[in-house]
Amino acid sequence: MRDRDVRESVWRWLEEAHAGESDTLMLDELGLLNGATRVDIAVINGQIEGFELKSERDTLERLPQQRDLYNKVLDRISLVVAENHRKAAEEMIPEWWGLAIASKCGGGVVVTRERLPEINRGLDAPTLASLLWRDEALATLERYGAAAGVRSKPREALYGRLSVALDIDTLRAEVRSALKARAGWRVDRRSRQCGGLPQS
Repeated sequence: MRDRDVRESVWRWLEEAHAGESDTLMLDELGLLNGATRVDIAVINGQIEGFELKSERDTLERLPQQRDLYNKVLDRISLVVAENHRKAAEEMIPEWWGLAIASKCGGGVVVTRERLPEINRGLDAPTLASLLWRDEALATLERYGAAAGVRSKPREALYGRLSVALDIDTLRAEVRSALKARAGWRVDRRSRQCGGLPQS
């Protein structure tokens, strides 16, 4: 079982779940913290939900670091893991994360949900703001009359200003809006024709 097999199975699942939702953007490899890490699949609509995939061939070595960063920026998070990693993975992730098991079935992979993700109550505003490109952050500050003194500053200063000028729900909405507005920077694969769905 390869990462590609798990990814394709999850994509089929998500494409069915969000079919007909014109305001939902689904992306491979959404960069976080200015590219410090990437979440395997992101679903952006009224929230940002991330899916981290671990196939049989993967290790869990990076999962603690990924977990700590994802917890700062994603509204909901699910781990999709092969059965051989299940026990170790469960000990590494919070109970509010969603969990799904990827297993072989014939020549393919099926993904079975074990638990649904709960809403993340621990978002970190400056880290969330860092999902914005510098020009997006500055434009947001300008709209809220909060750009004075930081227009020529590094992007980190803009993120810091956003984190105090906007409440967390407003910042969440602005980040989602910006990501959707630049949809052309990644391919939204919902238009693909896919086969059957994984179990859920």
